[in-house]
Amino acid sequence: MGRARMTWIGTSWKMNKTLAEARAFADGLVAARGAFDGVRAFVIPAHTAIAAVRERLPSHVPVEIGAQNAHWAPAGAYTGEVSMGMVADAGATLVEIGHSERREHFGETDETVALKVEAAVAAGLTPLLCVGEPAGVRAAGGEIDWVAGQVSRGLSRLAGHDVGRVVIAYEPVWAIGEGGREPLPDEIAPVMGMLPARFAAAAVLYGGSVNRRNAAALLGVPGTDGLFVGRAAWDVAEFLALVRIAARARHAGRPDAR
Repeated sequence: MGRARMTWIGTSWKMNKTLAEARAFADGLVAARGAFDGVRAFVIPAHTAIAAVRERLPSHVPVEIGAQNAHWAPAGAYTGEVSMGMVADAGATLVEIGHSERREHFGETDETVALKVEAAVAAGLTPLLCVGEPAGVRAAGGEIDWVAGQVSRGLSRLAGHDVGRVVIAYEPVWAIGEGGREPLPDEIAPVMGMLPARFAAAAVLYGGSVNRRNAAALLGVPGTDGLFVGRAAWDVAEFLALVRIAARARHAGRPDAR
């Protein structure tokens, strides 16, 4: 039996936006606060802007703030790192973990991802667990096993009941970044269907070459609770356009139940 769900729309700014730019984006969200009916929206600034964006958003604007990364240790001699408690103190309620860029450029492993997921839950944050196969795995037809393995290892340090506090973001590596290829809904459907069938997560999002043109079709893929958007949502007007698309999709009956 299906159950009603909010439709998620979120974006990570990566290494972009000054404090002034971040505040201007937040002001745009405030001005459009009525757009979020039925949509669970989130924005993930750089660490330097988390507190500034949080302070700019009054409580009646239903947009959550996230962090792009945090360490698993509560404190210690980890120069250049921030803890889960620190990002929560700055105003974050969720934390992005295991993005493919972190894995590729900064040595993030399934083991460190699992430690961070565990630490996020312990700190009362929502872990946004990012997974996705590279092009070679997709070409060989191994995407289901690859992604299921990444999720299993990422959740391996959690008690079973805590899995329901995790949001999974499926972001195939071949679809993200400036050189990413837009997916067809049929290409991502098997993975998006597998994830909620195997893992009792809070939500399953799709990310990778999402834009205003394809958002409705991607939201229509069974098992999809929302979208995790890149550069197409870095302008507040474009972000809000995606929020409105998600609201319409939800009111039209998808993806409310699965």
